[in-house]
Amino acid sequence: MFDIVVKGGTLPDGRVADIGIRDGRIAAVERLDDAVEAGEVIDAAGDLVSPPFVDPHFHMDATLSYGLPRINASGTLLEGISLWGELKQVMTVDQVKERALAYCDWAASLGLLAIRSHVDTCDDRLLGVEALLDVREAVKGYIDLQLVAFPQDGLYRDPTAYANTVRALDMGVDVVGGIPHFERTMADGAASVTALCEIAAERGLLVDMHCDETDDPMSRHIETLAYETQRLGLQGRVAGSHLTSMHSMDNYYVSKLLPLMAEAQVAAIPNPLINIMLQGRHDTFPKRRGLTRVKEMQALGITVGWGQDCVRDPWYSLGTGDMLDVAFMGLHVAQMSAPEEMARCFDMVTTESAKIMHLDGYGLEVGSVASLVVLDAGDKVEAVRLRPDRLCVIAKGKVISRQARNDARLSIPGRPERVRRRHRVMG
Repeated sequence: MFDIVVKGGTLPDGRVADIGIRDGRIAAVERLDDAVEAGEVIDAAGDLVSPPFVDPHFHMDATLSYGLPRINASGTLLEGISLWGELKQVMTVDQVKERALAYCDWAASLGLLAIRSHVDTCDDRLLGVEALLDVREAVKGYIDLQLVAFPQDGLYRDPTAYANTVRALDMGVDVVGGIPHFERTMADGAASVTALCEIAAERGLLVDMHCDETDDPMSRHIETLAYETQRLGLQGRVAGSHLTSMHSMDNYYVSKLLPLMAEAQVAAIPNPLINIMLQGRHDTFPKRRGLTRVKEMQALGITVGWGQDCVRDPWYSLGTGDMLDVAFMGLHVAQMSAPEEMARCFDMVTTESAKIMHLDGYGLEVGSVASLVVLDAGDKVEAVRLRPDRLCVIAKGKVISRQARNDARLSIPGRPERVRRRHRVMG
């Protein structure tokens, strides 16, 4: 007897199997008898069944605040930071919670069931921290929300950031963050990396640092992050987010840097939607793409996961919460057009990002947490191409969202009545 059986789905590895769910866990992944007893049977024949989408880099304290108190006129990263500073002065805990919970509704409907959100600690009131700790508790039945203590204005540039970051961790924030390239000097940036990694080592926490989100090829804090990771024994527990300066770095230097990252087991989280928008603003032509060296990292075995970063906030005016939009943009900007590269883009918003977040029980194996998504697509590449409807979302053993298949209807003589954009490679 199962609580739910998902029948006939195509798994990401191409196998066709039924998935039996019992007591919030996956109890079977095999061909089950049609007469098997289940509280509910979901027909997924021909549809892709995937573990849930994972966003390893987001700012939930700012989400859905676009236009408050004004719009980012220049579209730059620095004006966005300035605008966020204005918004912090007038926002309330309830407003942050309301916006964050609304975003979590979007996420749930899209099968985005694990999110790592940075939360600003450069606010003596720690309103964002208080709000998102409440949100984490409110959504824990269906979304795994991991919080990063993020000194947005610089650990040393802001006079109370260090103390507030420690306070946030004491309140229960999960991960240590930082922004070394925003400190006043390169030396202060490097010192902040050291200090924050030492805090993480002392507390046994993960590290996720905004690192070198700039067009300046001399911003090389990722090198310090890799060094401190090894010095402090943090291998496998550290991620560098953005890393956009690498798109401007000398190739010889990068040939040294990437092996250092691989040796230290530092993961990378590029954010293609936001950085293709923010970076290169001072360029005329040729204009830089704003993305780090994804394929080169993966060739060395570095774990790379796509991040959403922003949705409708001071930095980014668009966004829906759909991680397949992120994968689609990343595929284009990184020129990942080979079939195996396109499939890898899907992994970068599922299994690879789950590794970065150290998610326990993630996947479609027997014993895994019963969280999964049924998509109107036949395989991983088709899912990235179509960004299709999520026909069913199951979170921790419960169906939390359903969507009808949304075929178009034609009224054209001699042509089919219904149109679907799914398409299999011939041959």
